[in-house]
Amino acid sequence: MKTFTRVIAALLLATGSATATAAWPDKPIKLIVTFAPGGASDIVARTIAEPLGQKLGQPVVVDNRPGAGGSVGGLATVQAAPDGYTLMMANSTPLSIGPFVLDKQPYDPVKQFTHVFYAGSAPVLFMANPKAGINSLADLAKQAATKDGLPFGSGGPASIGHISGEFFKSLTNGNMTHVAYKGGAPMTTDLLGGQIPVGIDVITAFVPLVKGGQVKAMAVTSAKRSPLLPDVPTTAEAGYPKLRIDNYFGVSGPAGLPKEVTDKLYAALSEVLTMPNVLKKLEENGIVYAKLSQAEYAALVASQIADWAPIIKATGAKL
Repeated sequence: MKTFTRVIAALLLATGSATATAAWPDKPIKLIVTFAPGGASDIVARTIAEPLGQKLGQPVVVDNRPGAGGSVGGLATVQAAPDGYTLMMANSTPLSIGPFVLDKQPYDPVKQFTHVFYAGSAPVLFMANPKAGINSLADLAKQAATKDGLPFGSGGPASIGHISGEFFKSLTNGNMTHVAYKGGAPMTTDLLGGQIPVGIDVITAFVPLVKGGQVKAMAVTSAKRSPLLPDVPTTAEAGYPKLRIDNYFGVSGPAGLPKEVTDKLYAALSEVLTMPNVLKKLEENGIVYAKLSQAEYAALVASQIADWAPIIKATGAKL
């Protein structure tokens, strides 16, 4: 009798779970951004959040959780219930960099996530205040060799801008000092004001500033020149072919997301990323979208981790 009761209870639980999954979503969805408002991840998240909510029939609310190289937001994601109501605007920093510059890795970026959808990638931009007299990577290397701790800013410790700067420093044996900000926006304020001479960050928010002459672009880290800044050389053209870096963006959730949820989410995001206004906004911010399957996106995350490991080791960066 007890065995029969347990079987019935298990069947009822399974039926209830299936019904709950089938109803997803029936309440707002939280999309965690691992950096402060105004940065690249925040721009991508806010570009897709509203149309995604319209497709799913529930609001998608952006929740900024900066700190520890993106690991604060990453940890909040893996600790959330795998029910589809907590997602993360994934990028290279919280998955490929942040966990590996901490003394204790807070989570496994492959095993503890469900990587659902690839939303595009963008290069890193090396830039300077126009009054700094740094117009190229050659100028930057020269000043870093002659000055005592040339400051460069990024959107935060262990951000992709930070690690890119440290990588350049290791390639040139330069004397550069990292200045960490709580996001790309405050870093930009100080770069424009001349408090720091050099800024390194994802290209996303800086195209208008380059075109307006407010900052001087030295190089982009992509394989080809950005169509938004065709006059700016690649790092390879500037003499540093090893300095090849792309920051990817995607939507991920905690491990164990039900297939029904991931299928619905993937289908909705696929529709969002065909909307002309969404694609235009991403393109205007230097983000190149390509359609990948869920498996291809998960494989990209794993390959990026492998690619970044030697770079992080070369920089010696730690939080």
